[in-house]
Amino acid sequence: MPVERSGHQGGPCGKSRRGGVEAVPGMARREEQAEGDNHLSLAGNERRPALVASLGTLGLWLQQDMADSAQAQKLVYLVTGGCGFLGEHVVRMLLQQEPRLRELRIFDLHLGPWLEELKTGPVQVTAIQGDVTQAHEVAAAMAGAHVVIHMAGLVDVFGRASPETIHAVNVQGTKNVIEACVQTGTQFLVYTSSMEVVGPNIKGHPFYRGNEDTPYEAVHRHPYPCSKALAEQLVLEANGRKVRGGLPLVTCALRPTGIYGEGHQIMRDIYHQGLRLGGRLFRAIPASVEHGRVYVGNVAWMHVLVARELQQRAALMGGQVYFCYDKSPYKSYEDFNMEFLGPCGLRLVGTRPLLPYWLLMLLAALNALLQWLLRPLLLYAPLLNPYTLAMANTTFTVSTNKAQRHFGYEPLFSWEESRTRTIRWMQTMDSSAQ
Repeated sequence: MPVERSGHQGGPCGKSRRGGVEAVPGMARREEQAEGDNHLSLAGNERRPALVASLGTLGLWLQQDMADSAQAQKLVYLVTGGCGFLGEHVVRMLLQQEPRLRELRIFDLHLGPWLEELKTGPVQVTAIQGDVTQAHEVAAAMAGAHVVIHMAGLVDVFGRASPETIHAVNVQGTKNVIEACVQTGTQFLVYTSSMEVVGPNIKGHPFYRGNEDTPYEAVHRHPYPCSKALAEQLVLEANGRKVRGGLPLVTCALRPTGIYGEGHQIMRDIYHQGLRLGGRLFRAIPASVEHGRVYVGNVAWMHVLVARELQQRAALMGGQVYFCYDKSPYKSYEDFNMEFLGPCGLRLVGTRPLLPYWLLMLLAALNALLQWLLRPLLLYAPLLNPYTLAMANTTFTVSTNKAQRHFGYEPLFSWEESRTRTIRWMQTMDSSAQ
């Protein structure tokens, strides 16, 4: 699986801070104008000049409202990491569901060929090849944008990239995005964080039907969750900073649980692994270990909705974090994957793990040692390592309605439709591999 700089998933290896922001900009100006409009009830010819003046003030106010309305129909969005697995879905969802969009800028280190097909529609689609670790490239891409959805990140739990590279992309890249917002006057920032900001932690503590306020000891050692946690904290702490022009920066973060759906590279890798094993996968994790999963289309929809409502509900949503969730069932990682792999001809062998957990831990530790020994010579990045084993073997499920309460989120795709769409994609991949 190629390492992507197109992220999803991030408080430091600790807790995140929430905070409010100032009132929606522009209200103070309108209230001042409204003070002069209280004379509309004046009567008599001698007060006609005052009435005319008041009507003139009202006219200016209405003119400003019309200008604001016209501006609302000409929004410029920037999506960093827009060519990754989740990024592509967010880009397509914005074009389908955001009627106010005038220009959509996609900023990514590697631009996908599918972008060309989007350039024939009514919205101007601008592809920008760039690196989030380069501050000047980020600032240039952001100039004139109203909203930025920052998804660019290096998603690596297998050890393909060095810890220094992960930190540079996920943490320094996020700093660059925040500073670019301040410099260019971009007021609204949505960050794609991850459930791994919270857990599962290295102690194997379960997170059962938890929400954004559930106490949990977030203890991480792996470079990826640590980097996402630090990046998320930066975004939340930036809420309320003054951007160019004097308005407050409004930020929030989304934490998807395990994402599945069309284009999911790990699902593709597991499928091909099953084919190499004669159409079989062997159970390694107890069926009682539950995981929360979420369909990529619903994660994309939540991003679109958050970016829209953040502009209207800044005081409520600014500085907040939201888990991404839908109606996908809670199951073990392997049993959930079989919802899609089964219809494609694979079967899961065993009702209980074929290997004892201590042996899996030994194999994971051996893989980590081999990776360290071989790194100077070649890249060895197996799917099984101590971190991925702990992730798969720890219950982590989310039960929350915070997104629904704060900005009216409801999943756009049902579980049945999500499953059908994913199976269809898997079957298409199956036929193309033959």
